[in-house]
Amino acid sequence: MKRNSDLVTFGGNPVTLMGRMVNPGQMAKNFMAVNADLTPFNLSDFQGKLRIISTVPSVDTSVCAQQTRRFNEEAAKLNNVQVITISNDLPFALKRFCAAEGIENLVTVSDHKDRDFGIKYGLYIEELGLLARSIIVIDKDNEVKYFELVGEIAEEPNYEKALEAVKSLL
Repeated sequence: MKRNSDLVTFGGNPVTLMGRMVNPGQMAKNFMAVNADLTPFNLSDFQGKLRIISTVPSVDTSVCAQQTRRFNEEAAKLNNVQVITISNDLPFALKRFCAAEGIENLVTVSDHKDRDFGIKYGLYIEELGLLARSIIVIDKDNEVKYFELVGEIAEEPNYEKALEAVKSLL
């Protein structure tokens, strides 16, 4: 298993990312996770749709909550685009967060059980058991078109750049 270090920091300290990092131009890897209602989730469930995957360490932190709220707002404006927020939070926490925040325009999934997504996309933080913050845009043909790995976990992604990538594919 490949380890990427010095790409991401947590509080200024480097962390180790496990797996093989995804890059634009590659085909998106199918992965299994768990929906907030405990049913199985597969990326292939949305095959043929333009997808935004927003990864967050935990919706129980202010930056992750803001990122999820922002993509929920944007998802309401984007036709034929599926927004997926994924974290290693328990499905119960995701369900509670969505209910409290009125998150209805995107799907939240948990990678806590198998860590299949985190390893396949190179975003699993070994030291913390969390996912690194990133944005991945996947086109209808399953090709990764955009990828942003946020260098410091406590910082927000570049929403505008990710949304430009999505709009260029509509």
